[in-house]
Amino acid sequence: QVQLVESGGGLVQPGGSLKLSCVVSGSTLEYYAIGWFRQAPGKEREGVSCVSISGKRTFYADSVQDRFTISANNAKNTVDLQMNSLKPEDTATYYCAAVKVGRTYDNCLDYGSAFYDYWGQGTQVTVSS
Repeated sequence: QVQLVESGGGLVQPGGSLKLSCVVSGSTLEYYAIGWFRQAPGKEREGVSCVSISGKRTFYADSVQDRFTISANNAKNTVDLQMNSLKPEDTATYYCAAVKVGRTYDNCLDYGSAFYDYWGQGTQVTVSS
């Protein structure tokens, strides 16, 4: 059974940075796509970024492009999301999710959240002065 645990959320001022981590257990990352999603109160869950492990490709939503960086550490079975230049509209609960996709170069954000099989419990990010 694949399990994911997020950490690293918190309260940060606008313009600040946070690094979220997702630890994956129960499987190696190989052949998985790992995505970061977020959901703000009253809004739908949206894809933020994802990495296709075997395809070695990363993808970002337009709203976070050039501010967020996703990285995978296969040896540690972790996927991090470095978030810089944070804005109040980044405030949300952030989730990591996983789905086994094989060796693919597809944009794993295009799959949508319903395609992902395994989810973490979420970590809260609040951007406020």
